[in-house]
Amino acid sequence: MSSFEQRFEYLSIRAGVGDATFGGERWLNQDFYRSYQWKEIRDFVITRDLGCDLASQDHVIYDRLIVHHMNPIRIEDIVDFNEDILNPEYLITTCHNTHNAIHYGDASLLPKPMVVRGPGDTTPWR
Repeated sequence: MSSFEQRFEYLSIRAGVGDATFGGERWLNQDFYRSYQWKEIRDFVITRDLGCDLASQDHVIYDRLIVHHMNPIRIEDIVDFNEDILNPEYLITTCHNTHNAIHYGDASLLPKPMVVRGPGDTTPWR
């Protein structure tokens, strides 16, 4: 089994913010993400991944969940209905920050692990 960091490196796209994706055809992917088929497979993937970031059980997500397409979705995939866009093998659960790091950044954008606090801990900023 690969680590969270290895999964992140494998999935990283490192595109630039504002790079063209759907442009004027954005309505296509918005319709897709509102569809019954997408909502059904999204729920399945979240359950399969136990609500964990990149399906890594030591990275539980406590905020909004995003189901990420490991193979970037294209206009043709929606128009021609490429079955892979609904294949759970190509989908994984992420949190918002991890999703942004995959698309636009690097590991510095990844969520930081929770700091365990204890008695006498007087430096909350660590």
